[in-house]
Amino acid sequence: MDITNNDFIHMYKIMVRIRNFEENVVELFAQGKLAGFVHCYIGEEAVATGVCQNLNKNDVITSTHRGHGHLIAKGGITKYMMAELFGKQTGYCKGKGGSMHIADTSRGILGANGIVGAGMPIAVGAALSFKYQKTEQVAVSFFGDGASNRGSFHEALNMASVWDLPVIFVCENNMYGEFTAQNRHQKINNISDRAASYGMVGLSVDGNDIFAVYEAAFEAIKKARQGGGPTIIECKTYRFKGHFEGDPQEYRTKEELATWKKKDPIIRVKEYLIHNKIADINSLKNIEKEMEEEMSESVHFAENSPDPLPKSALEDVYTDLVEEERL
Repeated sequence: MDITNNDFIHMYKIMVRIRNFEENVVELFAQGKLAGFVHCYIGEEAVATGVCQNLNKNDVITSTHRGHGHLIAKGGITKYMMAELFGKQTGYCKGKGGSMHIADTSRGILGANGIVGAGMPIAVGAALSFKYQKTEQVAVSFFGDGASNRGSFHEALNMASVWDLPVIFVCENNMYGEFTAQNRHQKINNISDRAASYGMVGLSVDGNDIFAVYEAAFEAIKKARQGGGPTIIECKTYRFKGHFEGDPQEYRTKEELATWKKKDPIIRVKEYLIHNKIADINSLKNIEKEMEEEMSESVHFAENSPDPLPKSALEDVYTDLVEEERL
């Protein structure tokens, strides 16, 4: 793998950016400043970061209701994301999509999706277009363990395998499908085992170990670019927050949560960087301060952005234009 010390530091920065964004979202939601549901990615930062570090700008991803981390890792700009959560004109979807539907096609972000499992067929469609056009682009679909029980999962995997499409299915197995533990809705321990039914490669990795995620994604994406077809990567991870903000979390114990917090992916990377003298504590603190300042600026931008005008309610329903890249 062609990875440098600067790449390691960059991945740490992305993970801290995601964590800071989500911590601000939690606080703002508690203050009643954000409408609707929000589903936070805290604890799962290594998955999105490790996968997207291997992607080019013209590669694409499809996301989920818990999508903020995916969007940031693929290059999403936090001030436009925050404005979208505030429902403002300056948001990625002009305030009409909210937390679960942010998209930026100029960066290969085909959209978060509030429907469980709905992103997989979209990624397959994108991958089919790449194969048809003979590009070396790949599509990545992020989904959760619960989504692997839906028909869209099986249909997408079957089509991808039959046509050897350049698509990677990344399962973020955080052990719960909404409020139901995995062992109560599946007989199998590894979701990646389902790959065998479709004649594709499937593997499970520690989703809180960014290096394990990065390596698995590197190999799968390389194979897909070379015409080797799809792969399932199951990343075993854990969300530190509830299914949604306000979730009483009566379905899991404090002891379980405490055990997983000891495996915090950001702390693990930080310790690795310091122990291997890739970065010192002061340089990492500077990154953390930079991300705090960025989030403060993003919140300020969102709070001071204009609300959508009522007359715009039926605009942007249909489009045949590619959105111009935001600077």
